[in-house]
Amino acid sequence: MSRRSLRVALCVACVASTVAFAGEPTKLEPFQPGAAGAALVDAAQFDSLQKAFDALPEGGGKVVIPPGRHEITEPLVVRKGDVMIEGGGTSTNIVNRNEEGKPALVVEPPEGVERLWRVQVCDLRITGNPKSGAGLILKNVDEVLVSRVAVEHNGGDGAILDYCYEDPRVSDSLFNYNKGTGLNVLRCHDIIVSANQFEENMDAVHCIDGYNLTMTGNNVDDHLGNGVVVENTYGSIIASNMIEECNGHGVVLRGACYGDAISANTIADCQTNGVRLEGVRDITISANTFVLEAQEAIVATGGACQLTITGNTFNRYSFDTTKRHKLMPAQGILLEGAHDVTVSGNTFTYMLKEAIRATGDANKRLNITGNTILNASAENPGKYDAVYLANLSDSIIAHNIIADDQGKRTMRKAMVFEGTCTSNLVESNMIRGEGKPRVPGKGNVVRGNVVR
Repeated sequence: MSRRSLRVALCVACVASTVAFAGEPTKLEPFQPGAAGAALVDAAQFDSLQKAFDALPEGGGKVVIPPGRHEITEPLVVRKGDVMIEGGGTSTNIVNRNEEGKPALVVEPPEGVERLWRVQVCDLRITGNPKSGAGLILKNVDEVLVSRVAVEHNGGDGAILDYCYEDPRVSDSLFNYNKGTGLNVLRCHDIIVSANQFEENMDAVHCIDGYNLTMTGNNVDDHLGNGVVVENTYGSIIASNMIEECNGHGVVLRGACYGDAISANTIADCQTNGVRLEGVRDITISANTFVLEAQEAIVATGGACQLTITGNTFNRYSFDTTKRHKLMPAQGILLEGAHDVTVSGNTFTYMLKEAIRATGDANKRLNITGNTILNASAENPGKYDAVYLANLSDSIIAHNIIADDQGKRTMRKAMVFEGTCTSNLVESNMIRGEGKPRVPGKGNVVRGNVVR
């Protein structure tokens, strides 16, 4: 074979390989694939939106959907990469009339193509009905961008990103009043969910079987279920979000989650837990404000371990009791059979129950240091302790300030140790209120505590 023939054969092979992945980036070529022959498609020139999408060439392009109410009864399907679908803002409304559970808009590869690359959906509104399916589904599409999209009133999830593995991004969008999850992210990697608003979906956000979620600057309000549910996802951060008034939990981490951080959020007025950790490990919860949670603000259960809980504020104010949500219990931290946990530098104010409670058969290597607890068991005189620790071993409880400075004290005891406790150090705590620490069991050291 001549050199020229060899070059031609190699070029054909390269084209064939990129077709299989519809424009996959590669480091082997000096010029990247994608957008060859791309075109601008004006949907106003076609009888239907589907015909406009079908008019996209293989190289992709931009479909401009004009303002107006675009009613459909079957899903719109896009099977090209390097595509932008752009409307005229919320004046472009795709209305799903289907009542058989079918979605409104689906982007996925055609048969024989494994993945699409670089698809954007922006500046439009997608609505459905109680019997319709999801508003938007993107499946096997890498480098997705969903921005300035309103996905509302759909019978299923608002939007589903399924195996959009490389770099999916969802920003500046609204996911409101969907019967399912607002945004359901499945099997994705290097995910950004930023500056969105979620209102009255079942749950706001799911991230399942993924990696490296960055969820920042979102507003999550009034959900019928939970706020954020993360399962089997590692190396992620949930930060600087407002999460309020969920009927379920504010944030749930469960399963094979590790190396995740929940930081600098305000989590308020949830009907169950603020943050619930189920069987996870190596999690940091820091610098959050927990306000008026109906049950414990943080729960670690199901073998959750190796946790750092630091620099958070747990609070409830006793004034303005005429408002319902001001009567919420505002509970603290519950550890169930936990080990290797640091609880430090937190502030607890007017908890209706305990600030810190550890139950179960084996709590060990807990480091509870430098916390401030003010007026525990508020409005429940003599019913709850500030700190309750059961079956504790190999732990340090030191340098905490526990105070009950009310005219009528409510805290039963400052610290209560029960069950089998061995080899613990309890020292240098400042206690104003009820009780000098007493630790039953062998090998415990109690010293230097100041009780007034």
